[in-house]
Amino acid sequence: MTRSETAHVRVQGLQPVQVVAGLVGLVYLVGGIVGLVRTGFSGYTANGQQVVLVFTVNPLHNTVNVVVGLLGVLMAFNSGLARAYGWILFVGWGLVSVWGLMLTGVISGNAAASWGNPLNLNAADNWLHIISALLGLLIAIIPARKVVQVTVTAPSADSGATSSEIPQQSRRGTGWHRRGDTAH
Repeated sequence: MTRSETAHVRVQGLQPVQVVAGLVGLVYLVGGIVGLVRTGFSGYTANGQQVVLVFTVNPLHNTVNVVVGLLGVLMAFNSGLARAYGWILFVGWGLVSVWGLMLTGVISGNAAASWGNPLNLNAADNWLHIISALLGLLIAIIPARKVVQVTVTAPSADSGATSSEIPQQSRRGTGWHRRGDTAH
């Protein structure tokens, strides 16, 4: 009679990456909605002096914020999608940050000058986008909480056939747990 053991690694429960992605998405969603209330939809790419807190906005900028926020809230329901959202933030806001730094003259040789400023970016927006890109990278690489479950298949006494799998031990966080034991 032989017994076999199998180990399965599973992501368990609500992951920190999901919480962070959801919160970032919620902040962008609320900011975009507040901005749209402030600017309306006229002058979609105008460079007026509409300000929300310290950020200059226009309807296009607010629409982008609403889309980024909705993506974050929706993608936060799955840990894999939340990580993908982190990469979207990192790449997207990273590119917008470089573009904004060229527009505000921080990076010399402004190659973006001919493209104009359809998002109505200012220095405060640049800082927000740099921080958002770094936060996106953090979301993308936050480690998942995983559980290693070892199951043992024991033979039955009467027919030599195997019985159902019985969980023997699992690893949660840093402590080992055996059936009936408490966490260390």
